[in-house]
Amino acid sequence: QVQLVESGGGLVQAGGSLRLSCAASGGTFSSYTMGWFRQAPGKEREFVAAIRWSGGTTYYADSVKGRFTISRDNAKNTVYLQMNSLKPEDTAVYACAARRSYDATRKASEYDYWGQGTQVTVSS
Repeated sequence: QVQLVESGGGLVQAGGSLRLSCAASGGTFSSYTMGWFRQAPGKEREFVAAIRWSGGTTYYADSVKGRFTISRDNAKNTVYLQMNSLKPEDTAVYACAARRSYDATRKASEYDYWGQGTQVTVSS
């Protein structure tokens, strides 16, 4: 069973930065596609970013493109989300997810494992 544990959330002012980490255990991390999703109160969960197993291909939601960067370190079984120029509308619970496939997807239903999430709050 794969376990995912996020860290790095917190409270930041608009324009600030945070880096989220997601540590994986119990599986073959290097063969998984990894994704970040977020859910704000009263809203549906939405795709943020994904990265293929090798780290060579990344995908972003239009709302975060140019501000967020997803990366991974397969030696450390960890995926990161660097978030810059944060906006109040980025406030949400951010969760990482793992998919047992080399192919990336933006669909939450196609991910197999999920972390518990970490709160990111951006004040104006």
